[in-house]
Amino acid sequence: MKRLISALNVIVILSLTGCGWLGLRDRSDDYLLAEETAVTVVPKGMDKTVLGQIYPIPKIPMTSVELVEFDVPRPQPASVNNFEQSVKIQSLEGRRWVLINVPPSEIWPRVRNVLNRSGVPAALADGSEGIIETVWVKFNSDEENSHRFRFQISPGVQLDSAEISALHNQAVRSAEDQAQWPEASDDDQREKDMLSLLASELASSADYASVSLLAQDIGGEAKVEVVTPEVSDPFILAKLSFDRTWASTLYSAGRGGFVIVDQNRSEGLIYVNYTPETNEEPGFFARLFGGSDEILNVNYRILVQTVGANVEIRIVGAEGQSLNKAETLRLLKVLRSNLS
Repeated sequence: MKRLISALNVIVILSLTGCGWLGLRDRSDDYLLAEETAVTVVPKGMDKTVLGQIYPIPKIPMTSVELVEFDVPRPQPASVNNFEQSVKIQSLEGRRWVLINVPPSEIWPRVRNVLNRSGVPAALADGSEGIIETVWVKFNSDEENSHRFRFQISPGVQLDSAEISALHNQAVRSAEDQAQWPEASDDDQREKDMLSLLASELASSADYASVSLLAQDIGGEAKVEVVTPEVSDPFILAKLSFDRTWASTLYSAGRGGFVIVDQNRSEGLIYVNYTPETNEEPGFFARLFGGSDEILNVNYRILVQTVGANVEIRIVGAEGQSLNKAETLRLLKVLRSNLS
């Protein structure tokens, strides 16, 4: 028994001392000793476009607040970064689209795969524009006309998301060559049915491993971005209509620590109370005496204003005063994370 206990003690000591006791050097901190290597020089006359930085360091804008002051931010709660649903159909202002929380570069090959499996292969696929046009197909319910669809895949308002819209076109059989794409779908119900089929197929599969390198910048620039001017206050620039921006801002203002106290759509004003979310459980006395009748005070205002063809979203103090740049950026990033 004593020998067994001694053997166990030796094993425990070896496991605690690590490989160094056996003469093997611990290399876990070797990355701290790494040195910068010289840039590879390509001889003149040879193509050097394939060479580049393995881990490029992005440039910090001169207007970035991190150049003046920087505090390590608290991690955002999981609710800020996740959808309630992976795939859903949204509609606004006469438009209808499928919203999915994966980037366009990942959803592009999935859409093409769904169409091929459904017997509606693509006649045109333009990855740079995010456009897929199907061949003419015939439905058993319509013996007179042929039908085709045009899908537009673009970056979504939510971070790392994609929007898929569809346009339906029909033409008399044998006269397909004279058909032109309409401004709106020829048959709204067929457009709806096609989007429902697409959403159902995408939701049934969680495998988004494949990525289209040709569609890295599909659909153009992002619809929403945080802008940091050099002289004025930071703001969110939304390349959307006012109605959609307002609806998206209201949705975001009810999440991530924001609570809507009041709103005035005609003035583009949302009065909110912001308290950073925490995972701490309330104490005994807080649960005993706390209640849901607490009156929240307005500590920030969200301004939604149309400027030219775009919409700007700004955050100011309770009395309309400007905030310091660091605080403004922190709040804008929380608001931006939940825009949908």
